Amino acid sequence: MIIVTLLATLAAAMVWQHWRAVQVESAERDRVQATWILSGALDFAKLILREDAKSGRATALTEPWATPLAESRVSSFMAADRSNAEGGPPAFLSGYITDAQSRYNLTNLVSAGKVAPLELETLERLCQAIGVDGSVAARIANGLRDAITSTTRSGSNAAAPLLPRTVQQLTWLGIDAASVSALQPYVVLLPFATPVNVNTASREVLTAAIQGMDPSSADRLIRLSQRTPFKDMVSFNAQVQSFAPIKANLDVRSSFFVVHGRLRISDRVLAERSLVQRHGTRDITVLWHERLAGLEPAPAH
Repeated sequence: MIIVTLLATLAAAMVWQHWRAVQVESAERDRVQATWILSGALDFAKLILREDAKSGRATALTEPWATPLAESRVSSFMAADRSNAEGGPPAFLSGYITDAQSRYNLTNLVSAGKVAPLELETLERLCQAIGVDGSVAARIANGLRDAITSTTRSGSNAAAPLLPRTVQQLTWLGIDAASVSALQPYVVLLPFATPVNVNTASREVLTAAIQGMDPSSADRLIRLSQRTPFKDMVSFNAQVQSFAPIKANLDVRSSFFVVHGRLRISDRVLAERSLVQRHGTRDITVLWHERLAGLEPAPAH
């Protein structure tokens, strides 16, 4: 009986190890397939943005790039022949593109190694609008100034914070997680200073960017841009004459976008996000690419 029990135990262990190896191999295969599909989806998004630039129109939420891709089955494309594809796991792809310049660019806070007073006021107004402590704006500005100065000068300051690349990394500047979470839908970190796109900006961002603007006026501008996007700043300024002179850095075109992709294979989900820069009508450059731990719902336009 002891020998039989021992043999049964060894057999069960071998079966479990074989099953585990199959599961690991299956998960790795799904991961590789998902990575390739999401890479192709990113290339397709870049093509859409490139074709949009060729139109010469202003960047607005009425353009094709702003239409989210609903979850669509792509399992039939995962094998060369249909017989193999039908036996594979079901795969569903979804995604969307957001205009990075619809948000306030925190890089604007620092100019020539100093904090820009007007830009700091803009961030303070934004913090007030979303219920974040106003002191957070100054701490972000000073932290970015110290980080940028440390990276540009020959003698680096060991006490200076690391220069954040994404909004989540603002915690490196000593900003609490709750404030970072509240700011995330409204701010962005881009490689250099950029204007806010008035065709895609939210009410909170417009209210912060244009001194003296109230939420109801911002809502009116958003409704106007949704019906007929502003073609240039002349047409926009005609709608906001009561707030003149406008000192904010505004525009109707954007060069930076965030591409969100999500792939579901069986019970496994892979989500990725990429910041891309559009160089006229010629090329699209991927500035950073990250895999998301959690899933983000598509924004309601």
